[in-house]
Amino acid sequence: MTDLTPDSNRQKKSSARKWLTTLLAALIAVAIFAALAGWKQWRQSGNTAFARPPLPVAAMTLTPSSVPNSLQAIGSLRAVREVSLTPETAGRVVDIPFEAGTWVESGTLLVQLNDAVERADREAAAARATLATSLLERAQRLAENGAESSETVDQRAAERDQALAAVAQLDARIDQKQIRAPFSGELGIRQINPGQYLNPGDTITELTDTSELYVDFHLPQHQVNRLQDASDILLTTDAWPNREFQASVETVASAVDRNTRNIAIRGRLNNPEQSLRPGMFVNVRLALPVQENQLVVPTTAIQTTAAGDNVLVVRGDNPQASGQIEFIRVTVERRLGDRAVISEGLSAGDVVITEGQLRLQPGAQVQVTNLQASGE
Repeated sequence: MTDLTPDSNRQKKSSARKWLTTLLAALIAVAIFAALAGWKQWRQSGNTAFARPPLPVAAMTLTPSSVPNSLQAIGSLRAVREVSLTPETAGRVVDIPFEAGTWVESGTLLVQLNDAVERADREAAAARATLATSLLERAQRLAENGAESSETVDQRAAERDQALAAVAQLDARIDQKQIRAPFSGELGIRQINPGQYLNPGDTITELTDTSELYVDFHLPQHQVNRLQDASDILLTTDAWPNREFQASVETVASAVDRNTRNIAIRGRLNNPEQSLRPGMFVNVRLALPVQENQLVVPTTAIQTTAAGDNVLVVRGDNPQASGQIEFIRVTVERRLGDRAVISEGLSAGDVVITEGQLRLQPGAQVQVTNLQASGE
């Protein structure tokens, strides 16, 4: 028996490996071909064996309805009459006959400055006025008898008038030493003390009439055309969360602000209980006439993306029961709490999905299990 040489053994092993490699490659190619053929057949058959059943959704049929109409803004309150009390002339404080935070009537004396010098000067001026009046009367009697010339009478009359003017001037200075309330209102914090020397313009206190208030707010310029129908203003504030205050439009600015492109509006309201205070911010709702024939959807029906707002509408022969969904781009005119008024994109009679739309893809089949009308 002949022995195999080492070279012969190596050749046989190499041939066996090549044969196995070729067989394995052929098997892999056959498997890939079979998989591709099966996938192609599955696509051509329409995958009818694995068709997903329609997904249940809640929807609503759009019907035109009337909706309240208003403009929203943030406003601030200010008093109709409010002033910072300051002296017109310099002087030392000798009396402060008021209490901070109290209500005072118009004309009430609030601060008395030292006016001793002015009063003394007034007495002297009054004496000169009395003498000038007597000399004028004497000259008039003498002129009637021809003992005094008309020029002298005129001179005495001028002297009398000058003396009376001096008295009136001193009376005005004395009045300036008395700071009185220019109108009825509530006093603020006292900022002076007895004996203090005041200069013109130094603040004494604030006087505010809180019985009537202004509410100032701004609206964008594109709302200007709607202001002509506005008359009533409803106010709310976090200070009184369960109350609503009513005001009326008093003034609309004649021009739009060039920096913000907003227009200023001022309303006026009575505040007899002093519930509101100047400086408070309030939520403003400017009431407008009711809008008719509006399409309203729940805000949950709107899907907001970077491209805009969309809603899902059921299309088909009987969309109130089932159909195929379609994504519709819509324009939201404004929001009313949990509802939104749609100005473009939808029509009356459209069936809009309100619940279950997050799991849907374009073209998906749905079954409406809960149908409502938009007015419900």
